[in-house]
Amino acid sequence: METSTTTLAEYLFTRLHQLGVDSIFGLPGDYNLQLLDYVAPSRLHWIGNCNELNAGYAADGYSRIKGIGALVTTFGVGELSAVNAIAGAYAERAPVVHIVGTPIRPSQESRARIHHTFNDGEYERFDRMQEHITVAQTIINDIRSAPAEIDRVLQQCLLHSRPVRIAVPLDMVALRVPRNGLQTKLSIPLGARQPKVEEKALNAVLGRIYNARKPLILVDGESRSAGILDEVDHLVKATGWPTLTLGFGKGLVDETLPNVYGVFTPQHKEFVDSCDLVLSFGPHYSNTNTYIFQTIPKQDITIAVNATSIHVGSDIFRDLPASTFLPQLIGRLDLDKVSKHTPNLIHPSSVAPPLVSSTDLVTQVGGFWHRMSSFFQEGDIILAETGTAAYGSNLFRLPRNSRLFKAVTWLSIGYMLPATLGASLAQHDLIGRSEYYNLLEARSILFIGDGSFQLTAQELATIIHRKLNVIIFLINNEGYTIERCIHGREARYNDITPWRYLKGPEFFGAPTEGEYAAHTWEVRTWGDLEKALTDERMLKGKGVRMVEVFMERLDAPPPLDSVLNAQIQREKAEQ
Repeated sequence: METSTTTLAEYLFTRLHQLGVDSIFGLPGDYNLQLLDYVAPSRLHWIGNCNELNAGYAADGYSRIKGIGALVTTFGVGELSAVNAIAGAYAERAPVVHIVGTPIRPSQESRARIHHTFNDGEYERFDRMQEHITVAQTIINDIRSAPAEIDRVLQQCLLHSRPVRIAVPLDMVALRVPRNGLQTKLSIPLGARQPKVEEKALNAVLGRIYNARKPLILVDGESRSAGILDEVDHLVKATGWPTLTLGFGKGLVDETLPNVYGVFTPQHKEFVDSCDLVLSFGPHYSNTNTYIFQTIPKQDITIAVNATSIHVGSDIFRDLPASTFLPQLIGRLDLDKVSKHTPNLIHPSSVAPPLVSSTDLVTQVGGFWHRMSSFFQEGDIILAETGTAAYGSNLFRLPRNSRLFKAVTWLSIGYMLPATLGASLAQHDLIGRSEYYNLLEARSILFIGDGSFQLTAQELATIIHRKLNVIIFLINNEGYTIERCIHGREARYNDITPWRYLKGPEFFGAPTEGEYAAHTWEVRTWGDLEKALTDERMLKGKGVRMVEVFMERLDAPPPLDSVLNAQIQREKAEQ
């Protein structure tokens, strides 16, 4: 009986679709065109980007909502344009599949001097470059092992929640491979249980929990990539313990709960240090995620639940995946032995907005981020670009079933606009699968500075073309305010060329009439902001809506305001 076959390209794209990828990003090039012929037959939607860097950013944003993302580039010039985005996905644990179309095998074997190379016959440099920023790689060169190689690399992407690279020579795209592998679901391997280590870890963790009189839960961003959000949610609700997040973890727990107190800032440090137990999930202790290392809990009182290990104080229990350890812990936990306490903390929901006049200028320190919280709705995806927006977003109060994400460690400015494209498409695809909180429509809301917007502005065209429901708040503070806070507050290198930003939607192709007509607002005062936020076109419109919010160039949220003040004091001391 003849074995059923499919093409190599269709095997790859069908496998991605099985993993939940509905939209795939990228740019055509002469070494990936034949690959792209198989995207639509595999039931994937091709999303052509304005450049490969933006495609990588978009795939990253898609993966953070959907669980995995993918892009296709041509080799050399195309893949190197995407490298910065792939590196960012590696740093912040976003599972992205980078598919690279390469020259035919005879060209590579004969060391032909062709375009997109260094004209020296060397083809492996590009492979080696990406070894440092991907968790697994494969160069498909043997059709017999191709399906197994694809599955191996995709599994590593899921297992480690980090990027992978698959290179496919042009002459192999249409070769036939057995399709029987597609009948088996590809998933994260559970691995064998380690009873002795697990028992020691459970006893150590339960002992700390039962002895604690002033415990705290701390949630960070690697909880998402570790696949433990359901278990974290259960423990937050079941224990009733006061809960904080770090910036990377904001939006991963329900902030409407009475025991969830927002982001751990230096103002909380005295309380956190007074606790006798911090149960920390998915820690990601980079300097920019911890207010320059000020919000890292003391090791001796911390139980840190990492992706594959449990740290109890200075003791490390390895080879214990959090996704299997936490269900064991929950099953053994006796809530009658767990202490309760009322923290001396103010819940964000009880903080009154600052009193302002409608004619006053909008400022970050005067309550902009607080005011925006009441604009959010269930199901919103909220994105905050590197800069003042990333820090300001820590002050948001989020509704149920909303998500917030921002760059916290890689901090490549301009990332968040293409990431909004990816996240919004993931939202759209989930709604299409009836897998998005029973909602039939939802919004993606981007907060981005004028400087960051100028790096990747062209991807607004793709958002418009795909008719995505995106609202953009552009903070116009005349350049790189975050850099002014750090150094050179009056330096010309922190200035940028002023644009007429609100003409952007029309320039990039947005219709001026009809259901998806773009709407824009200019905001300078609190009254302007209120009119924009309550406008029927804002609340009930579709497609792109853009608000340009003018702010002073040195207006910044904490802790950037204190960094700026320290710079001013240094300057005075040097006079």
